[in-house]
Amino acid sequence: MRLDKYLKNARIIKRRTIAKEACDKGLVTINGRDAKAGTEVQPGDHLTIAISQPPLHIQVLKVAEHVKKEEAESLYQMTPSPTSADS
Repeated sequence: MRLDKYLKNARIIKRRTIAKEACDKGLVTINGRDAKAGTEVQPGDHLTIAISQPPLHIQVLKVAEHVKKEEAESLYQMTPSPTSADS
């Protein structure tokens, strides 16, 4: 599934156009590499989303085309930032 669509379906970012803009500005990485909006997301990927401070660190648990609002959080898991894990 495309990254921008995943961010919207998982309700991490409210609108797909905003998710695409964040990707275009280099604010989203997958597994430590800059990601375009069309980059494929797979379970096990680690996302960093820097539209807020501190950035969000997320592990993709599953990918689904259609998700109910109540089930959206089951698609991902928040993870500690890499710098806080070192301290």
